Amino acid sequence: MDRAQKEKVVEELGQIFESSGVVVVAHYQGLTVAEMQDLRGRMRAAGGSVRVAKNKLAKIALEGKSNGSLADLLTGMTVLSYSEDPVAAAKVAEDFAKDNAKFEILGGAMGETALDRAGVKAVSELPSREELIASVVACIGAPAANIAGAIGAPASNIASILSTIEEKAEAA
Repeated sequence: MDRAQKEKVVEELGQIFESSGVVVVAHYQGLTVAEMQDLRGRMRAAGGSVRVAKNKLAKIALEGKSNGSLADLLTGMTVLSYSEDPVAAAKVAEDFAKDNAKFEILGGAMGETALDRAGVKAVSELPSREELIASVVACIGAPAANIAGAIGAPASNIASILSTIEEKAEAA
């Protein structure tokens, strides 16, 4: 790899570290190509990505960044899992680690906050952005449904009273 290619990789990694909601660092030594493809597929489905990069280039990309503490985790064969959604990459990495003992999560970063192994696990247990949006919409929609039900209830009560009166009149 010549100098221009290395500079391009450092720039790409810098963009990943700046723009990602969460970055998870893990060892992947011993994973087969099929297992790595499985990880990439799962991450892509969740809206994230997986990147294998030279540790030295990643450390250069981290210089001066708010999540520079990730540099301490970059030893050995490391892979970066990242996503804009602050929870997606952590969830996929945790699920993948349960299925593959060779995939060892070291830690990560969520914005400026450094995460250890337990921190990544805690982030993975949070609801995703889509789940939060759905629960907010449900909270907003519930009062409207209750109001509509309350407004419609007197009309249905009047209708049932009128039908009861009509039935009594026909019976008489």
